[in-house]
Amino acid sequence: MISPNEGQEGSLSAIYLPNLINKVFREGGWLQASMDLEYRPQQEMMALAVSQYMTDDRPLIFEAGTGVGKSLAYLLPGIIRSVETQRPCIVSSNTIALQEQIERKDLPICRELFAAIPELNKYLDFKSAVLVGKGNYLCPTRLTNAVKNGQELFPSEEQEELQRIAAWAQFTKTGLRQELNPEPNWEVWESVNADGSACNRKNCSPDSCHYQRAKAEIRKAQIVIVNHSLLFALLNAGGLAADTKGILLPDDYLVVDEAHTTAEIATEHFGARISSYGLDRQLKALFNPKRKSGFVRKLANAHQLKAIIDAQEAAQEFFGYLAATLLEKRPIVRISEEDWCEPVINAPLKSVVDLLDTILSKIEDGPMHDELKDHRSRIHGYYAGIRRFIGLAEDDHVHWLEKSGRKGQIVTMRTAPINIAPYLREELFSKNVSVTLTSATLSIARQMEPFQRKVGAEKETALREDSPFDYENNTRVYVVTDIPLPSPQDASLAISQIIDYIQFCVSKVSGGSLVLFTSYATLRKAFDALEGGFLKQGRPLFAQGEGLSRSEIAGEFRKAGNGVLFGTDSFWTGVDVPGPALSQVVVTRLPFDVPTHPIAEAKSERIKEQGGNPFAELNLPEALIKFRQGIGRLIRKKDDKGLITILDSRVIQKSYGRQFLQSLPKSKFIRISKSDREERFCDIDVTPDALQRKDPRHS
Repeated sequence: MISPNEGQEGSLSAIYLPNLINKVFREGGWLQASMDLEYRPQQEMMALAVSQYMTDDRPLIFEAGTGVGKSLAYLLPGIIRSVETQRPCIVSSNTIALQEQIERKDLPICRELFAAIPELNKYLDFKSAVLVGKGNYLCPTRLTNAVKNGQELFPSEEQEELQRIAAWAQFTKTGLRQELNPEPNWEVWESVNADGSACNRKNCSPDSCHYQRAKAEIRKAQIVIVNHSLLFALLNAGGLAADTKGILLPDDYLVVDEAHTTAEIATEHFGARISSYGLDRQLKALFNPKRKSGFVRKLANAHQLKAIIDAQEAAQEFFGYLAATLLEKRPIVRISEEDWCEPVINAPLKSVVDLLDTILSKIEDGPMHDELKDHRSRIHGYYAGIRRFIGLAEDDHVHWLEKSGRKGQIVTMRTAPINIAPYLREELFSKNVSVTLTSATLSIARQMEPFQRKVGAEKETALREDSPFDYENNTRVYVVTDIPLPSPQDASLAISQIIDYIQFCVSKVSGGSLVLFTSYATLRKAFDALEGGFLKQGRPLFAQGEGLSRSEIAGEFRKAGNGVLFGTDSFWTGVDVPGPALSQVVVTRLPFDVPTHPIAEAKSERIKEQGGNPFAELNLPEALIKFRQGIGRLIRKKDDKGLITILDSRVIQKSYGRQFLQSLPKSKFIRISKSDREERFCDIDVTPDALQRKDPRHS
C-alpha cells in the first residue's frame, strides 16, 4: 500500500480549524469578501461541521441540498488540515464529471482564496493527485520484457501493436492508456501495464516508471482524488494492515462525495466475479496452442503444455455446460443449493497451478520470475474462487450466474454481500479516522436513518441542510391524473397516453426537456412515435441507445438549447445541464425497480425472514432516492427555472405517494388531465436574468 509523508497531528488544536473555517465561510468572511462569492448559510454550517468532525477524527454523514456548495465546504477544511498535520485527505467521487470538477475547478478556487488571504498563504502550495488503477499505467519494465519475449508472447498482428505501444512510450508523459489513440489492444496492454508484481520498487524507478512516479506524487499530495469503484476495489483487495490507522493510506482521512451510491458500488466490489472469458484469456496467456505463443512456451515441457491445453478444454466444457443448461432460458440465474454442479474444472486448474510452481522453482528472481508468479497467483485465484462458488462458501453472500457478450457466450459466476452495512461499518467507520459522507440526496422524507442503516453508520452523526435555491418561485410541478396505473391490462393504453403527454409537455416548453423512463421498451416506442414530429418542430431528439455515449448525449443536448433527451436508468443521475437548455424534467413512471435480480431477491428474503416488509424497507426507499435524483436534474444554479411533470398518478392515489410528494422541492403542485391541461399547463419564464452574477461554485 502507498505510504504518505511521515507526519503527526502536531500543534493543531481542537479549535484551530473550526475557527479558521468560520472566518472563511461566515457572512462577510474571506470567501465572500475576497472571492465575491454569495454568502450561503447552509454552506457555512456544513463547512463548520466538517471541520469539527475532521478535527475530532469522527465520521459525519451530511446531506447538502443542491446549491449548498458542498465541494468547497469539505475541500477547504480538508486541505488546511492536511497541510497542518501532514495527513493525506482522500476525496472519492462516483462520476468522472465531479472528479474533473474537483481537480480543474474547485481546487483552483481554493488556491485562489489561499493566495488572496495572508493568513491562508501557507496553504497555497498544497499538492493534489488523481489516483487511478494500476492497470491504467504503462510499466517500462514489463514493456521491455514483453518486447524481448514478443515472439513467444504474441502472434504477428499483436507484435505490431506492441511496437506501437513501445513507440508511444518514448514520448508519453503520463503513461496512461487513455492517452493512446486508438486505445491499445487489451491482450497486449495486459502484458505491459503496471498491474503486475514485476512493477515494483526493485525493478522500477520513479524516474522511468509512470506508476511509480504517480505513487511518489501521491505520497506528497495533500488531496488525493479517487473514484468509488477504485476505493472499494482497493478496500476489498485488503486495504491497510489491521494495526494501521487509516482507510487507503496510512493515517489518512476520507470524504465520499455523491455518497448516495456508496452501498450499491460497495456491494459490487465486495463480492467475487469469475468469468469464462477471463479464465480463458489467462490460460491462453500462458500458452495458446493455435498461435503457438504464450508466457511459458519456452519454459514448459510438452507434458506441462498439454496440462494447460487440458485446462482450457475443461474450462470451455464447464462453462459451456452452464450456458446450455442453467442459462439456456434466462440470462441471470441465482444459485442457492450447495454442490449444484460437478467440480470437473478444479483438478485441471490445480494441475496448472502445480506446474507453475515447478517452473517457478527453476527461475531466478527478477522480472520474469515476478511475471510468472503473477500468472500463478491468478490461476490459483480462479481455482479457489470456483471451488468456493460451487460450495456456496460465503453464507452472507448471494450467488448467481449470468451470461453476457454479443452472443451471450460469456458466463460469469458472481457473488455479492446480501447486507453491505457490516462491511462498510468495518472498513469506514471503525478506523478511528474522519470519514465524511455527503450528497444532495441521502434522506428519505427528510429522515437520515434509512441511509445510516444501509451503510452501517447507525451510531454516527447525521446532519442535513436544504438547498438555498428558491424552488417555490422558480419551479412549477404538474401531476397528471388520468393515465392508467401500471398494470398488464392497461399497458398499451398507458403507453399511448404517456407518449401523448410527452408530446404535449415538450410543445409547451421553449427550453430543453429531459424525459425519464423506467422501461427501455417504452422509451423506444416513444422515440419511434415522436422523432419525426420533434424534428419538424426544430427540436433535436436524443435517446439512450442511439449510438452516442452517455456523456456525448448529455453534451449534445446541452449545446442544442431546446432539445429533448429520452433516458432510462443512468440518466436519472449525474446529468448536469444548467440554464434553459434543461427547462423541464418529465417523469414517465415512478422509478421502482423490478426485484428480479438475485441481490434484490436475497435482500427481500432476508427482510422477510426478519419479519420486515421488503417493499417498505427496500423498494420504496431506493425509488425515492432515484426520484429525488431525477427531479434534481432541473435546477443546477441559482437563476435556473423550470417545470417538473409527473405522469404517474400513484403519487396522489397510493398511500406511499405522499413520500414522493414530500421529496419534491416545493410544497405545492398542480393536477392536470387531458380535459384541462391546455388551460392549466403553462411554461415558466426560463430566460436567465442577464444581470445575475454567475457563481463559480458547483451546485
